[in-house]
Amino acid sequence: MFRILKQSLRIGRVAEPAPEHTDIELERIGIELNRLIDKRFRCSFAIRQVDAGSCNGCELEIHALNNPYHDVERFGIHFVASPRHADALLVTGPVSRHMETALRRTWRAMPSPKFVIAAGECACSGGEFGVSYASCGAVENVLPVDIKIPGCPPMPLDLLKGLLGALRTT
Repeated sequence: MFRILKQSLRIGRVAEPAPEHTDIELERIGIELNRLIDKRFRCSFAIRQVDAGSCNGCELEIHALNNPYHDVERFGIHFVASPRHADALLVTGPVSRHMETALRRTWRAMPSPKFVIAAGECACSGGEFGVSYASCGAVENVLPVDIKIPGCPPMPLDLLKGLLGALRTT
């Protein structure tokens, strides 16, 4: 144990430093998101995120939305555990046959009006998995999709732009 401690003291910190400036585009999109959320949802937009069979690349980018740099909660966006509290359903990955029923139940449990957002290449088109004995393919093969956010995985800023697009169209 002392060997590991001495090694970590010798090497020091290996993480990259945090950005020193704020991203202007992130602030612009955030302010516009906040304005639309205040007008349509009374200051709070709740998202239920469901992994329908992905590789977890998209989930890492979605979790990055909640880190101190992006901090989407300051714009009024919250991730919730229950579909009964959600305004939008954010689905990642191709829908596996095992998740098809659970995804439909989650969508039915949501109050109206509800949005379905497909995030990532696999959720938008089925990706390299497509339709097979184990996969339903894209989310739109199971649920009506309102907005698609392509990318493998989509960056946090692209996810925010997709959310902004979803709120503008309704």
